[in-house]
Amino acid sequence: MQRVTQAQVTVAEELVGAIGPGLLVYLGVGRADDELVAQHMARRLANMRIFPDSEGRMNRSLLEAGGGVLVVSQFTLFADLHRGHRPSFMAAAAPDLGVQLCAAVATALFSLGVTPVAQGRFGAHMLVESCNDGPVTIVASAAEQPWAADCG
Repeated sequence: MQRVTQAQVTVAEELVGAIGPGLLVYLGVGRADDELVAQHMARRLANMRIFPDSEGRMNRSLLEAGGGVLVVSQFTLFADLHRGHRPSFMAAAAPDLGVQLCAAVATALFSLGVTPVAQGRFGAHMLVESCNDGPVTIVASAAEQPWAADCG
């Protein structure tokens, strides 16, 4: 996730998603991920305290700051570089699961009160533009979370 002042996704010269201040989320879905993981990740994104308070400290959540989210599917986050010079993406979810869980995260964020929630276009060649704020970039993984044992 990246804290941004703005972000947008264009596919074939068509603007398909855009937000003002908030989070640009590059979402990688793995083979073992499921709906429970998507719900937990959405709650994590909405409540992560990475926005500045009145004293400039990272002490406010996305919900408190009133920002939006742009969710961009990113299977390349699962690149395995252990062999050779061509990455393997075997740990990434199959496209049908990726589409389903990317949509589940976006829907859950909206249900939690995040607005706007925009998405890229799954499987398309996307041009992503953003203006990082801070910059603040954080990697969150379901496998590293204490609740992960209950997610699959």
